Amino acid sequence: MPTPLDKALNSKKAVIVFGGIVTAVAAWSIWGQNIFPKEGDPTGDPEKWTGEELRRWLAARNLHPSPNDTDEQLLERVKANMRTLRV
Repeated sequence: MPTPLDKALNSKKAVIVFGGIVTAVAAWSIWGQNIFPKEGDPTGDPEKWTGEELRRWLAARNLHPSPNDTDEQLLERVKANMRTLRV
């Protein structure tokens, strides 16, 4: 008399699901965890950055920009937290 384990191993659905899981894990390990890499820091003059770039720059430094901040407020915070160049 076949056991539930025997029935599961003989099922085509189980084999297909197992194969899909193995394929997904293999793809993940080949491509790494950065399938969708994050965008880098914006470069150039902060005066010309978009609001999204200002928010991304602040968030990358754990400065937690508020969703209610205006672009002018974000720009002030970015300028206040930028490192000054040493001569």
